[in-house]
Amino acid sequence: MVHLEPFDGRLEPDGDYEGLAFDDLDLAGQDAEHARFMDCALTGCTLDGTNLDHVQLLDTTLTEVRAGALDLPDATWRDVTVTDCRLGAVTAYSGILTRVTIRGGKIDYLNLRGARLTDVRLEGCVLGDLDLADARVSRLVITDCRIGRLDLTHATLMDVDLRGADLSGLDGVAGLAGATISNEQLLDLAGALAAQLRITVV
Repeated sequence: MVHLEPFDGRLEPDGDYEGLAFDDLDLAGQDAEHARFMDCALTGCTLDGTNLDHVQLLDTTLTEVRAGALDLPDATWRDVTVTDCRLGAVTAYSGILTRVTIRGGKIDYLNLRGARLTDVRLEGCVLGDLDLADARVSRLVITDCRIGRLDLTHATLMDVDLRGADLSGLDGVAGLAGATISNEQLLDLAGALAAQLRITVV
């Protein structure tokens, strides 16, 4: 296991953080715009209102992180694992997510509009809203997750497995093209699919 040096300073714009452990730190409201985190571990940190605009998260883990609002627009995520985090509104539109796993925890609103997702896994988590409108999604697997509302408006999906998602609501039914769903999900979505195809059911 690689030894990580403890970090006890403040985040800075354009900061370069490599091989660091961020343990139980209050980083709320700090500005890390355009910063780069490589081989880092953020554990038990508070990130409420932290500015992570255009941040790079590379080979990095986030564990039991808390934030009411978290801003990561246009961020690059590569080989990232997010575990047991409790997050409110996560603004991560237009980002690039490659080999990312979100496991456990709860996110009230995950905004990935216009993002590009490749080899992403959602496992055992609760998502109030998952917004994938205008996103390009390749090889997404959702396992044992509860999703309040999924927005696929104008999304492009390829090899997306939604069978492990307990979906309460869906926007953008046409965006399901390229997804795999279960028989039960098909029955639940029958009304929305009929409306999309202008089928009258009597």
